[in-house]
Amino acid sequence: MRRLLFAANWKMQVDPAEARGYAAQFLGATAPVEGRTLWFFPPAVSIESAAGALRGRPDIRVGAQDVHWEPKGAFTGATSIPLARGAGAAGALVGHSERRHVFGESDEATGRKVRALLNAGLTAFLCVGEKLEEREAGKTEEVVLRQLRAGLAGVEAGALSGLVVAYEPVWAIGTGRNATAEDAARVHQTLRSELGRLGATTRVPILYGGSVNIGNALGLLAQPEIDGVLVGGASLDPDGWAEIVGIGG
Repeated sequence: MRRLLFAANWKMQVDPAEARGYAAQFLGATAPVEGRTLWFFPPAVSIESAAGALRGRPDIRVGAQDVHWEPKGAFTGATSIPLARGAGAAGALVGHSERRHVFGESDEATGRKVRALLNAGLTAFLCVGEKLEEREAGKTEEVVLRQLRAGLAGVEAGALSGLVVAYEPVWAIGTGRNATAEDAARVHQTLRSELGRLGATTRVPILYGGSVNIGNALGLLAQPEIDGVLVGGASLDPDGWAEIVGIGG
């Protein structure tokens, strides 16, 4: 049976006290659904609060929105993997479009972060996606495969079981626009084929992210190539997020 994964990215929102209130409301509105895993990615200051408040639900994990590949050192403002894990994180996003295009994160940096997470036994959520001008130039496949290969450079095939990939077309994030379910599924198939070429022997979950909401989530999840969703704005309301994660359950 295909497992579904629902990931909530709170970005630079939800402080520790708000995270506890959110968790109480969300837990009261949901119950575990067989074959589904839920991930929450709070800002760094709220990881411990969210992890503590959501503890006890075996279907829920908490992760960091970003990590540094070095375990410690003079990297002001960065969060190391040991620090994130100590706060309750079981994984982290890597190469989110905002990290790439707002903060200038390179393909090489994403690869270092993925390797560090997998070596530490945490789940790496590698995000890939094209900008609007790249899409219009017919370069979607070229861009996402470059980002995937760079993110997995030096990763042994056996470690891919700790990987999740998220396809998030940059032009669709926070814009209200989104790829059609069929378009997204085609990109997912391209990514899945490349993962097989890189040696993946089990199904690596591939999520879709980009203006996902209650109105389009069902159509996306109906595509057999789409294993779940990575959601920003629509995950900030606990009742609305509860409705999305319960779709078809």
